[in-house]
Amino acid sequence: MSVSGVSSEERSDFTRLENRRLRQRSIALFLSLAKPFSWRIALSGVLVVLGTLTSVAGPALLAIGIDQALPALTNDRDWIPTLMVVGGYIASGIFGGVFISTYIRTSTRVSQGILFNLRLRVFRHTQRLSMSFHESYTSGKIIARQTSDLDTLREFLDSGVEKLISGVLYMAFTAIALIALDPPSMLPVVISFVPVFFFAWWFSTASKKAFRISRVYSARLIVQFVETMTGIRAVKAFRREEHNERTYGEQVDNYRYANQKVISLFGIFDPGLKLVANIVMAIVLLLGAFRVLDGGMEVGVLLAAVLYVRRIYDPVNDLAMFYNSLQSAGSALEKISGVLEEEPTVAEPSTPTSLEHPRGSLDLTAVSFSYVAGRPVLPALDLHIPAGQTVALVGTTGAGKSTLAKLIARFYDPDAGSVKLDGIDLRDLSNRDLRGSVVMVTQEAYLFSGSVIENLSLGKPDATLDEIEAAARAVGAHEFIMSLPDGYETDVNKRGGRLSSGQRQLLSFARAFLADPTVLILDEATASLDIPSERLVQRGLQTLLADRTAIIIAHRLSTVSIADRVVVMEHGRVIEDGTPADLIAGTGTFSTLHKAWRESLA
Repeated sequence: MSVSGVSSEERSDFTRLENRRLRQRSIALFLSLAKPFSWRIALSGVLVVLGTLTSVAGPALLAIGIDQALPALTNDRDWIPTLMVVGGYIASGIFGGVFISTYIRTSTRVSQGILFNLRLRVFRHTQRLSMSFHESYTSGKIIARQTSDLDTLREFLDSGVEKLISGVLYMAFTAIALIALDPPSMLPVVISFVPVFFFAWWFSTASKKAFRISRVYSARLIVQFVETMTGIRAVKAFRREEHNERTYGEQVDNYRYANQKVISLFGIFDPGLKLVANIVMAIVLLLGAFRVLDGGMEVGVLLAAVLYVRRIYDPVNDLAMFYNSLQSAGSALEKISGVLEEEPTVAEPSTPTSLEHPRGSLDLTAVSFSYVAGRPVLPALDLHIPAGQTVALVGTTGAGKSTLAKLIARFYDPDAGSVKLDGIDLRDLSNRDLRGSVVMVTQEAYLFSGSVIENLSLGKPDATLDEIEAAARAVGAHEFIMSLPDGYETDVNKRGGRLSSGQRQLLSFARAFLADPTVLILDEATASLDIPSERLVQRGLQTLLADRTAIIIAHRLSTVSIADRVVVMEHGRVIEDGTPADLIAGTGTFSTLHKAWRESLA
C-alpha cells in the first residue's frame, strides 16, 4: 500500500476506468455531432469506394492492353480491343475524378458542418457556465479549445478519415487485383508486411509522443501570448517586455525542437518505407522476368504486378498518419467534451417564480459561503436591506464585501442559507428576471469593441439615442463623449483602449443606469475616477438611486456620504450597522476609519 492508502494497482485501475470514461464521452460527443449528417456520411462512403475502385483498375487495364489488345492489333489488325482498353482507361480516369471530386465536396460539407455546430456549442456553453468556472479556467485555455483543439479536429475530419478509408480500401482492392492477376507476385508483399507492420507501429508510437509534446508546447504558446496581450498594460507598467520575450522565446524554442523531432521521424519512416517497397518491387520484377522467359507469365501481367506492388505501400504512410491524427483528435475531443461536460454551478430553475413588480427588498438569512471547502468567507450572515435603501458596505480587504455582492447578483449560490429578492429566493428566479432586476458595476469597467452607443445599449438594447444621451448626462459622461472624434458613434477599440480608465468607468455607469435595475451594486466602481469625476458621479447617483435599492462597496469613504446606511464587515460578519452620522459619532471601526480618512485629506 502507498502512503495515501491506495495501492498502485488500484490507481492503475482507476486510471484505466477514467481513460475509458473519457473515450466514451468523446465518442458520444462525436456521434451526436455526426448524426445530423448521417446521409452525407453514407454518400461519402459510397463515393470513396467507387473512386478507389476506378483508381485501382488502371494497371489491370494496362495488362490487358499489352497482353491481348496489342497482339490483336499487330496480328489481326483488330482495333476493337485496343479501343476498348483505351476507352476503359479514360473512363476510369473520368469517373474516378468525378467520384473523388464529389466525395471531397460532400465530406467537406460534413466536416465544416460538424465544426460549425461544435464551435457554436462550445461558445454557447461557456457563456452559460458560472463565474466559478471562468475564474478557475484561464482565458488562454478557453481560446486553445476554440483554436488549436478545433483545428486538430478539423485536420482529422478533412484528411484523417479520408486517409483511413481510402488507404484501407486501396490496399484491399490492390491486393485483390494482384492476387486475381498473379498470386505468386503477392507472396513477397505478404512477407514484407511483417517488418513493415512493426516499422509502422514504431513510427506511430514515437510520432504520437512527439505530436503530443508538440501540442503541449503549442497550447503553452497560445496561453502565454493571450495572457501577455491581455495584461499588456501591466507589462508596460512594470517593464516586463524583455522578461516576457525571453520566456516566450523559450516556449518558441521548445515548440521548434518538438516539431524538429516530428520531422526527423518522418525523415526515417518515409525513406525506410520506400526502401522496403523498392526491394519488394525488385524481387517481384526479377522473379517475374524469369517466369516471362519460361513462358509462365505475360509481359503485361508483370508490368501490372510491379505497378500494384509499388502502389500497395503508398497508403501505409497515410494509415500511420491516420493513427496519429486519430490520437490527436481524440485528445482534442476529450478536452472539448470536458468543457461541455461542465455544468453551471448556478443553474436556472426549471419552473421559475415570476417577479412581476420588483421593489428591491433584500434578505440574507444564515448565509454561509466558501470558495474553498473548509475556508468560509461568509460563516453565517444575516442582513436585511429594505427596498429603496442605499447601503454602503465598508471593511478591510478580505472582509467579504465583494463576495456578498456576488451572492446578491447570483454569480454564486450560498453554501447554506438563502438570498431573497422581494421574498423570493434568487435560486427560484429566471435569469431574465434576475438580470433585469439586479445589475452589478465593477471596477473593471469592461467595454467591447464597437461604438459608444453599442456599448451603452447593452443595458437596454432597444434604447433610443435620447435615452442613451440622458443616461450619459446623468453620470457626467456626455461632455467627454461629445469630445470624441465621432461622438456617440466613436469606436472605443478593443476593451475600450481608446478611453481612459475613468472614462470607461463613466460609460459603465451610464450602461447600468440605462438598464434601470431595481437593485444596483457598485463594487469599487468609483476607484478609477479622479476626485472631480467622482463628485460629478456622486451628484448623478443621488438622483438616479433615489427610488432603487443600491449597494455601494468602496474604500473611498467619500462615496459613503450618499448612503442611507453603513454596514461594516470583518471576517465575513457584520460588526457595525447604522447611519453614517451615527457611526461617525461613535467610537467603533467606522469612526476610526473615517477619522483616518479625514486626516489623510488635510
